[in-house]
Amino acid sequence: MDPRKEDMDAFGSQGPEEAFVMLNLLRFSPDGRASYEEYSRRAAVFLRKYGGELLYAGDGGTPLVAEQGQAWDAVLLVRYPSREAFSAMVADPEYQQITTLRTGALAEAVLQPTAPWTQGRDTRPS
Repeated sequence: MDPRKEDMDAFGSQGPEEAFVMLNLLRFSPDGRASYEEYSRRAAVFLRKYGGELLYAGDGGTPLVAEQGQAWDAVLLVRYPSREAFSAMVADPEYQQITTLRTGALAEAVLQPTAPWTQGRDTRPS
């Protein structure tokens, strides 16, 4: 559930050093929602400390287009000012003390950093 060192190294070396939005797809363990909510309350302190911002948090609904097993319990969008800020947050020893709440709460997760489309790119639906 937690990023591996090699994944964090690759993450830190990718893309420009600018703000990005992290897509979080979450599947809770049985009875894991309460633990994740406690993690979220505590993590909010670190988001503020490192300049992050929760943009959206919501429950996942029935997928309209997805393969079997691709339904998620919750979706979060979190904006970070930079990859460096995100990396500093997850390395913070005080933050590390609360990650067991997150890890124990989740059966499966995807953390996908995103980059905005640049101007001039054709953004019309296909």
